[in-house]
Amino acid sequence: QVQLVESGGGLVQAGGSLGLSCAASGRTFSSYIMGWFRQAPGKEREFVAAITWSGANTYYADSVEGRFTISRDNAKNAVDLQMNSLRPEDTAVYYCAATERVPRIRISVDYDYWGQGTQVTVSS
Repeated sequence: QVQLVESGGGLVQAGGSLGLSCAASGRTFSSYIMGWFRQAPGKEREFVAAITWSGANTYYADSVEGRFTISRDNAKNAVDLQMNSLRPEDTAVYYCAATERVPRIRISVDYDYWGQGTQVTVSS
């Protein structure tokens, strides 16, 4: 198993930047595909970004492509999400997720482990 803890959420003005980090503990971090998802009030959880085991491949939702960057450091057991040009519609609880399987990369049920979430609020 792996335990995930997110940090870095907060309040930011539209157009600003924020960085999220997810610290993992447990089994070998490099064996997991890592993803970020978010859930706004009254909405379903949605895919944001994902990164493969060595970081060679990254995937993004269309809504964040070009504004968000996912990265990982396997030596530090961490995955980060750098969010730039934030918009009010980016407001949500952001979750870090992990899976040892080969998932449908944008599908939340294919991820087996989840953090507790961190709130990101973007004011207009």
